Amino acid sequence: MPSLKDLRLRISSVKSTRKITSAMKMVAASKLRRAQTAAESARPFAERMERMLGTLAGSLAGQSGSPPMLAGNGSDAVHLIVMVSADRGLCGGFNSSIVRSVRHLAGTLLAEGRTVRIMPVGRKGREQIKRDYGGQLIEGFEQLGRKGVAFSEADAVARRIANMFAAGEFDVCTVVYNRFKSAISQEVTRQQLIPFPASPQTGAADAAGKAVYEFEPGEERILAHLLPRNLAIQMFRALLESQASEQGARMTAMDNATRNAGDMLGRLTLQYNRSRQAQITKELIEIISGAEAL
Repeated sequence: MPSLKDLRLRISSVKSTRKITSAMKMVAASKLRRAQTAAESARPFAERMERMLGTLAGSLAGQSGSPPMLAGNGSDAVHLIVMVSADRGLCGGFNSSIVRSVRHLAGTLLAEGRTVRIMPVGRKGREQIKRDYGGQLIEGFEQLGRKGVAFSEADAVARRIANMFAAGEFDVCTVVYNRFKSAISQEVTRQQLIPFPASPQTGAADAAGKAVYEFEPGEERILAHLLPRNLAIQMFRALLESQASEQGARMTAMDNATRNAGDMLGRLTLQYNRSRQAQITKELIEIISGAEAL
C-alpha cells in the first residue's frame, strides 16, 4: 500500500498534468476556429476546379495531344502516395488513421504487382510508416503550417510532384489526408491528383449535361498553366483540411485527458483521505491502549 507521501506526490503530479492538458485543449480550440474557417473557405473553389478538370479529362479522353497530367501517360505501374499527417502527437488517432489507410493502400497496390513510393508530409506519419514500408519512402516535407498553412507551402509540394511526374518517376499520384467534418469527427480521404479522374457521366443526360469548353488563346497554353495551379490548389486544400482535423483531434484528445486526470485525482484524493484517517485512528488506538496500560 502506498504511503501518504507517495500519494501526495501522485496527486501533485496528476494536478500538474491536468493543468497542461487543459491548457493544450484551450490552445487547440483557439487554433481550430481559424483552421476550420480556412478549410471551409477553400473547399468551394477547389471542388469547382476539380469538377471542371474532371469534365475536361472525360471530354479529352482518347484524343491525341491531351496533357499527360490530365489524361495520364497510359500506365499505372508506379504509384506515388502523398501521406499528409502531423508533425506533433497528442492528437488521438489522427496520425494512426492516416498511416493505417496508407498501409492498406500500399499493401493492395504491391499485391497487384505495382510499384509504390510514399512521400510523407509530416513527421509523425513518416515515423510510423517507415517500420513497414521504409523501402518505399522518399524525401518528404516537415514543419509545414507552423504559423498557418500558406499557399506557398502547398505550391512547393505541388512543384515537387509535378517535377517527379515530368521526370517519369511515377504514373499515378494519390494524396491521403483527413477531411475535417467536426471537432470530434475526421474522415480519411483519398484523392487522385494525377491523372485527374474523369467526371462520371451516365445515361442520356451525358450529351445534354456535358460541359463544352472553348480555349482562348489555345488549349495547350491554358492547360499548361492551369494543371500545375490546380495541383497546388488541391494540395492546399488537403493541408488546410489536415490542419483543421489535427486541431480538432487534439482538442478532443486533451479534453478526454483532462477529464481522466480529474477522475484519477478524485480517486487518489479519496484513497489519501482514507489512508490518512486509518493512520490517525491507529495512532489514537495506540495512545488509548498505552494510557490504559498505565
